[in-house]
Amino acid sequence: MLPGLLGYHVRLAQIAIFEDFERALEHLGVSPGLFALLVIIDANPGLKQTALAQAARIDRSTLVPALNKLEQRGLVERRSAPADRRSNGLFLTTAGAELLHDATGAVREHEAGIASGLTGAEREQLMDMLDRLAPRSR
Repeated sequence: MLPGLLGYHVRLAQIAIFEDFERALEHLGVSPGLFALLVIIDANPGLKQTALAQAARIDRSTLVPALNKLEQRGLVERRSAPADRRSNGLFLTTAGAELLHDATGAVREHEAGIASGLTGAEREQLMDMLDRLAPRSR
């Protein structure tokens, strides 16, 4: 039965991709989840935790320990929002920006490697099909 299940094949691909990602970035100590958080914070300085959780499609109970880890490593800082001191905005530190720069290069190499058996058109087609399976709005 398993060879005929789409979800099974997607999961096998996910495992292989995550293992390769971890190998590519182990020297930086960055997981796929932490990388995503860094990318989102970098693109949205001052973003609130709730908005980050929504953008990363994770719940707050998963987000808080990840943010704590990034903050303990000196990569991210929480700052009081000027308009509302009860809430915090998230910002990359200089160390966080430098790590993200290094990680981005490694991720680009990782992506090229995992997609090396696909043409550019096939890669785009696969991304489109995966987006239809898991729309961003969910």
